[in-house]
Amino acid sequence: MSRNFYILAGTLLSFALTLAVLSLAPSSLQSRLPVSGSLGRTGALLLLLASLGAALIGVLSHLFEQVERRSEEERRRKRRG
Repeated sequence: MSRNFYILAGTLLSFALTLAVLSLAPSSLQSRLPVSGSLGRTGALLLLLASLGAALIGVLSHLFEQVERRSEEERRRKRRG
């Protein structure tokens, strides 16, 4: 489950970096684009925050899975011993 969040975080981060690089291009290169650079920077920031949120959820779910696995192993040991 946590692997899916890591993949989502990586994808969102790559989109954020792409949008940030595109927003830094001079306006002469963006003549056909209907958005301004500030909208691109805002979008990049929002994608970056979403990426960080997905990574945090992935880390937390991985930690909870590990705790669950260790407690299950401890229960099995107590049943045997």
